[in-house]
Amino acid sequence: MFFLMAAVILVFSVLTVTGRRILRSGVYLLFVLVATAVLYFMLNYNFLAAVQLTVYAGGIVVLIIFSILLTSQISERAEMAGFTQSFLSALAVILGAVLTLITIFRFTFTPTTAPAVPSDVKTIGERLISYGPGGYALPFEVISMLLLAAMVGAIIVARRETKQNNKS
Repeated sequence: MFFLMAAVILVFSVLTVTGRRILRSGVYLLFVLVATAVLYFMLNYNFLAAVQLTVYAGGIVVLIIFSILLTSQISERAEMAGFTQSFLSALAVILGAVLTLITIFRFTFTPTTAPAVPSDVKTIGERLISYGPGGYALPFEVISMLLLAAMVGAIIVARRETKQNNKS
């Protein structure tokens, strides 16, 4: 089952970034996120799997698809990248993969002697709403504001292009 989900994630990840139709790419991203949630369920990380399904697969992908439907034509196809751009992109991916592998293989992983942090739902909930040490409320708010600003900026840019295309 693990290898099947890993294959689904790899195939749909490639389809997400190489697809010419943006709406289909959004749906492919949904398949990747659902398969990731299945992996979390297999690892018995039920809370993380539920968050993956509700926040990412349920919320973010729906927001992406909704913004695609608002800002672009569904039948619109993305332009194919030229040879130079494709070559440079492939080179960047290969260099990034090599750098990542070199970093992983050079790092000496040692077990930590830190006390185990309880992983029950109460502790996770307290950490998510805490602003103190070990709390995640502030980073969560910063990331949500960044996503909101990016979405508003994308809509404004798309609206400007639509208005300019209508004038021509």
